[in-house]
Amino acid sequence: MRLAALAALVLFVLRAAGADDGAAALTAAKGDPARGRAIVASRQVGLCLLCHRGPFPEERFQGTLAPDLSGIGARLSESQLRARIVDPARFNPETIMPAYFRTEGLARVAPSFKGRPILSAGQIEDVVAFLATLK
Repeated sequence: MRLAALAALVLFVLRAAGADDGAAALTAAKGDPARGRAIVASRQVGLCLLCHRGPFPEERFQGTLAPDLSGIGARLSESQLRARIVDPARFNPETIMPAYFRTEGLARVAPSFKGRPILSAGQIEDVVAFLATLK
């Protein structure tokens, strides 16, 4: 069985048992959904729309490599969203999505990002706050 399929099966069993599989908030302050939307839509900061698509009618070119973000807030809790942004390989070891907050154990890291996260803790919380509104 492929590792990704095994990971998906384990997650399914954990969710069925009531496990959240999420991550605690990274800051004491709640994120700002407007700032989060700007990060997700940005072609310079989040780069999310290179792979994902979603409810961004003003963005002409959106990705098809990753899940559609429409309705993601209805499918995942805030802690689950956060965990997937911080370290997506935790859920799918074969993912091409970068770890936006993890800094250790990564391959092919640009020198300018070596030892530092792609997004700050506050930016992660902003993105989580925005994605949680997509019901």
